[in-house]
Amino acid sequence: MTVEEPASLADQIAAALRDGIRRGEYRPGSRLPSEDDLARQYGVDRRTANTAVRALRAEGLVRSERGRGTFVAEVPVITRYAMTRYDREARERAGSRGAFDGEIRAMGLDPHTDVTVSIGPAPADVAEALQLDPGAEVIIRERRMYASGMPVQFATSYIPAAIGAGTQIAEVDSGPGGIISRMAELGHAQTRITETISTRPIG
Repeated sequence: MTVEEPASLADQIAAALRDGIRRGEYRPGSRLPSEDDLARQYGVDRRTANTAVRALRAEGLVRSERGRGTFVAEVPVITRYAMTRYDREARERAGSRGAFDGEIRAMGLDPHTDVTVSIGPAPADVAEALQLDPGAEVIIRERRMYASGMPVQFATSYIPAAIGAGTQIAEVDSGPGGIISRMAELGHAQTRITETISTRPIG
């Protein structure tokens, strides 16, 4: 006897909800039907409905608030093009202040970044990565990035003070293209990128 896996039904429900979001049936910020309502609508148990909703959360299409329900994300999924985002033309297009700024503008959203700049000793792992002496001074750029008012990324950059001190890298506004363009102008053009990615549950 073959029993249909609940996941296949969950996939169908997730696909229907996904299509409804993309067609505008469920607008950004609007609440999805509850899992109980979805279970009744599609004739499945609540666990199957929950699996469908969790799939949409994992894709960043919806967010859940305890005691309130599940809502369509106000900001669409932001696709990060890891290769082309470091191209100078992409970083500086229309006066963009770096890759993030350009990507968000291209989506028709309003990018905003709160920047804090300071100088301090490099953390041990940073000193090792930058091949600096322990405690060497670095410029610390802490950024909180928003898309149309929604926080989407926090990032901290460390630049050896011997390179960036007294330049626009040490200022809040690092200019078109961001610090990568400023580093290139100082003779330190980017030649290689190494990214370490980790994940965590959302929603």
